[in-house]
Amino acid sequence: MKLQGKVALITGAGTGIGAAVAKRFVAEGARVCVTGRRLQKLEEVVKGLPSGSGLASKGNVANPEDVDRMVSAAVKWAGRLDILINNAGVTTFGAVAGLDIGVWRETIDTNLTGPFLMMRASIPHMIRAGGGSIINISSLAGLRCPPEFAAYCSSKAGLNMLTQQVALDYAPHNIRCNAICPGWVRTPMGEEDMEKLAEKLGISLEQAFTTAVKNVPQKRMSDPSEIAAICVFLASDEAPYMTGSVVVADGGASIVDPAMLAFQK
Repeated sequence: MKLQGKVALITGAGTGIGAAVAKRFVAEGARVCVTGRRLQKLEEVVKGLPSGSGLASKGNVANPEDVDRMVSAAVKWAGRLDILINNAGVTTFGAVAGLDIGVWRETIDTNLTGPFLMMRASIPHMIRAGGGSIINISSLAGLRCPPEFAAYCSSKAGLNMLTQQVALDYAPHNIRCNAICPGWVRTPMGEEDMEKLAEKLGISLEQAFTTAVKNVPQKRMSDPSEIAAICVFLASDEAPYMTGSVVVADGGASIVDPAMLAFQK
């Protein structure tokens, strides 16, 4: 029960990593407010939790009015806010010269401005509670560049730096802020992205999965529960000296030297 008595707000919690974090946090003793744009998915997550441990609040993290309403709903329901998980995000494709400005803006608004708005609205409540833990779900693409991911990579790289800025500015208030950079995670959104890549390359979905992890040392994708476990650690009192960290969880993908793979037997 590492999160006993804690209250967490989790964005993008209808499926995938967000839903896995909600389930694991409640198992560790927390109450969770799950948010996202699809109310039905959020209600399904809450129904799967013990009675009284979850609240669903629909909203878009890129909309300041929605953000204020979601944070207020969590605080009104639970009386406090200790943990914020910024998980909501979109994946977009395109190189700079051919990238539609609307796609660029949607990506930055959701993946970078959204966490900014959520943190701006949540931090005052954490200060009143005596401190808190913020965890931003970034991406390996915030540290490495896949082909034609201009907007997505830029948004996640910005999120990593925003994480460190918040960690610096709010450490005196006992607020910690860390980021997790997963590699490929097998989520519904991840599968949709993989379908797009498969179509672009003219291969099957399973071939695309195989190709994606071919050079990953562990030869597999992550399960959302594995990212949720890292969130538990970072949110708990077992990580009191961790702030401003950018934690990579990619099965070893980022340690590989692509140029040397040609010599691999």
